[in-house]
Amino acid sequence: MKAIVYTKYGAPDVLQLTEVEKPVPKENEILVKVKATTVTIADIRARSFTVPPAFWLPARLTLGFRGPKKEILGMELAGKIESVGKAVKKFKTGDQVFAASLSGFGAYAEYICLPEDGPVSIKPSNINFAEAAAIPIGARTALYFLRKANIQNGQKVLVYGASGSVGSYAVQIAKYFGANVTGVCSTTNLELVKSLGADKVIDYTAEDFSRSDETYDVVFEAVNKSSFSACMKVLKKDGTYINITEPLPSVNMLWTNLKSRKKLLFSRNAPETSEAMDFLKELVEMGKLKVVIDRHYEFDEIVEAHRYVEKGHKRGNVVIKVEESNES
Repeated sequence: MKAIVYTKYGAPDVLQLTEVEKPVPKENEILVKVKATTVTIADIRARSFTVPPAFWLPARLTLGFRGPKKEILGMELAGKIESVGKAVKKFKTGDQVFAASLSGFGAYAEYICLPEDGPVSIKPSNINFAEAAAIPIGARTALYFLRKANIQNGQKVLVYGASGSVGSYAVQIAKYFGANVTGVCSTTNLELVKSLGADKVIDYTAEDFSRSDETYDVVFEAVNKSSFSACMKVLKKDGTYINITEPLPSVNMLWTNLKSRKKLLFSRNAPETSEAMDFLKELVEMGKLKVVIDRHYEFDEIVEAHRYVEKGHKRGNVVIKVEESNES
């Protein structure tokens, strides 16, 4: 099968389109013919080995010291099941599915084997493969952290970075839970964030959100481009601060956690189960969650796609078309 392989860390051009052996599903696995995948920030970090200094050793142990242990990136996908292991009961051949492959990567390929009890679900019936492929990481992350924050109907939520993948989902999921949502983004993305249901949108190039008298029950930092002190100014005394990109708290964050009633939540992967996937499928089919796609690329344009995402200005998601498909 065709796959995008990288054998060393580095710039986007370390990614090479090549032929590799097609995988065979184990007893508890499904073999998926991949229709679409995405380029996420996680793919960028793994490819370039861009990690915080404190995580250098754990990351090397996980990803590989001399070179990548897992040579095929790709952390979310949508496709069609070609075959199933003999112990699989949840899925059958021909099922259209979408899935996260964060634990083992591998979505930058024509085929992938996935455990049936992992973060995989039947694809929402009202969207195509490209849209479905862009849900499993960003939407699942937003859902996980908003649930951890115990978001309630009527609460006020600020989403900083509301036009990105996780941010765009956070706006919509918070609205679904009944929150009053303020999105912070650039001038060019104001209308997009409004269209996602935000009650108010702040253009960070023209207005400092921390100088407002407004306070929030939840501040959701989706891109780590605002300052912690600014967020604390607008967070209620018993509010929750979420930072999905910061794995380790700073001294100031630790002090705040110790001396106040504010709850701080930092970067971690959502549980690798199907429950959230099933929930997100329902939201999509109810029309409560839509996918924002910035750009589509062909499979052999993966290097260009990585270069674009690495610039840090994408709106929503960047999708890679692995195989032509007329199916919805």
